[in-house]
This record gives sequence, structure tokens and C-alpha cells, in this order.
Amino acid sequence: MNKKEINEIKKQFTPERCTITRICGCYVDGEKNKKTELAQSFLTLTEEENFKYFTIFRSTLSGTLGKNLLNMEFPTEQEKEGGTQEFLLRLKNSKLEDDRLVEEFYDKVIATYNYGENYYIILVFATYDVPGQTTDGIENEDASEYVYEHLLCSICPVKLTEAGLAYNERNNSIESRVRDWVVSAPAHGFLFPAFNDRNADIHSLLYYTKNSELMQEDFIDQTLGCGAPLSFKAQKETFQDIIENTLGEQCDFETVKTIQENLNEYVEVRKDAPEPPELDKMEMRKLLEDSGVKAAAIENFNTAFDSIVCNEEQPKFAAATVASTRSFDIKMPDVVIKVKPERTDLVETRMIDGRQYILIEVNDSVEVNGINVRNVDMDTGEIQ
Repeated sequence: MNKKEINEIKKQFTPERCTITRICGCYVDGEKNKKTELAQSFLTLTEEENFKYFTIFRSTLSGTLGKNLLNMEFPTEQEKEGGTQEFLLRLKNSKLEDDRLVEEFYDKVIATYNYGENYYIILVFATYDVPGQTTDGIENEDASEYVYEHLLCSICPVKLTEAGLAYNERNNSIESRVRDWVVSAPAHGFLFPAFNDRNADIHSLLYYTKNSELMQEDFIDQTLGCGAPLSFKAQKETFQDIIENTLGEQCDFETVKTIQENLNEYVEVRKDAPEPPELDKMEMRKLLEDSGVKAAAIENFNTAFDSIVCNEEQPKFAAATVASTRSFDIKMPDVVIKVKPERTDLVETRMIDGRQYILIEVNDSVEVNGINVRNVDMDTGEIQ
């Protein structure tokens, strides 16, 4: 799914556009015990409850595509009888009216979702009458083409409010506040089937994680059956390892700077694309070639890539993840230098008296701990 398709579904979670017909929920404690459950028509909830659930559902479709929102495909074997996709498809087709299937889903989540505290599993079924679109992208409500039936699952931590004092209006007094268990914003969730090309794609789903470093791999692997992708941090580290192992002796300052500049340009050119730009194995090799990496080092690329990735299915790196679009960082044990990516021309390396230095051109005012300092003319020694 791209940003436009995600936003189209996200817009349905409002009172005016609501397409949800049924909601089920299960409150689980830190010992993995089911404490209470919910199963009813969504429209029977109060207006205030609806509003709060809508906030949770919109949050489950929020964040950065490729970081918080991840498109995942089911392996072929999971679409056979007994597979994870086949189970989710039966659950969706039941419209959450089959209590046995819903309970089985809760059991699968509880068995694989690793969280030592209380949480609330929310599962809704919705039916979206997809409006037609003109060639210029304008929606035509009277030209509906098909109905998109889908499930949205949100898994929300439940936290105990902090102790404190509160004003009791009835007694007109300051008293100890009653501590409540409050449902927080979702930590994980998924949309099934995916809404690709504005149509149901039963071979895919959209996965949500609030923290890109806390993916819940067991839940993804066993309950969803899609195979957990590389996390945000793992993508960056893997990309860096491939670069270092490919370049070898050529992994010098100027070469790495050029690679980062070209990578940032790659992201900038594609920033308005409907889907976030990615780098596969061949595009990564081309990036190195375009950055002036010598042929001898390029010959090491395939070996370095395959030895580090070690997967039959070659990953794609989110370009915005592995690039440094906000800061060009130079780190040494005792010094850290941060430069705007578009001004890396101010930084160079030079050998002086047999020692290597990093030089930064001074072309404007300089501050030291917030204090403006004067530049010194190196020829005359005079303060400018």
C-alpha cells in the first residue's frame, strides 16, 4: 500500500464515514490471562466510545511508510489449508460473527505476542464501498466499483494511571486520586487484506509498529506468518556493513562522503513518489559505481552482500532509512562533528606534517558554547 491508499482507509474512521460493522476485544493481563471480552455491533457503542476507538484505529494506520507501516506478503504455503493467511481469510469472511474463530485468534495472539504487562486486543470488521475515480483522481460516489471487506487489529498497552491528588467536586475537597487502568495508543496492529491499487489484496497485509525497533518478531512469524522484516536499526547497520566490507582499503572519507551525497540525492529525487524509495541489491551496486568506487572493490560487492545478508530472499533497504538526510555525522572517540548534508563541501581531509586532519572551512560567524568568537587572519594574526 502507498500513502494515498493508507489515507483513504484511514479517513473511514470518522463518525461521518464509518464503515465498521462489528467490534471484538479481549483484555489480557501480564500473566497472559483473558480478563474480559467484547463482541458487539460497533454502532451500539456510545458516541464517546466511538470517538476514542476511532483515534486508536487511525493511529494504527499512522507513521512513516517503510518504518512504522510495513507492507508484508504471505508465503505461498501460508495460503494453503491451515496456513496463517487461510485462517485470517476465514476470520474476515466470518465478519467476526464466529465466536470460535475469534477466540482462536485471541489465543494465537496471546501465545506469540511478547509483552509482560496488560494489553487490549481490538479487532474490527469493516465494509468499505469503494467509490470510483475519474482519470484525474476525483472520487465519484455514484460509481462504486466494489466492496472492500477488511479486518483491522490494534494491540494497545493498558497502563495504570499515576498516583496523585485530585479535586473532588462533590465533596469540594482535595483527595487522593483513584488510579485507573487506561488503554494507551496502539503499539502494534495490522490491516488485512491490504488495500493495494484500491482493491483487496488477500496475498498481503499492512503491519503497524509504533517503535520500529520493537517489531514483535514471534507475532509476525507465527501468527501472521509473513516473516519479520529487518528493523529500522538493522537495515542501517546491515547497509553500513556491506559498504565497509565492499570498499575495504578504499573505505576512505571522500568515498564515503560521495556515497552519502548520492544516496541523499536518490532520496530527494523520489521524495514525492507514492511509495518510499528502496534499494535492492542491483541498485545498491549501481550507487557504488556512480560514486566512483573502483572496479576492484565493486568486484567484492556480491560476496560482501551475500555473506552479510545470508537470506534466500534478498532484502530491500528503505532509502530514507539508510541515508543521512538530516545530518552528516563525523565521529571520533573524543570529537563529534555534525554538518548539514547539503554543505558537506565545507569538510575535507588533508595531510599536514605527516598527520591526517579533518578541515572545516570557516565562512561565517562561529559560536563556542553560545558565545560569538572572532576569526583570526592567519597571515597577519589580527582578529577580524
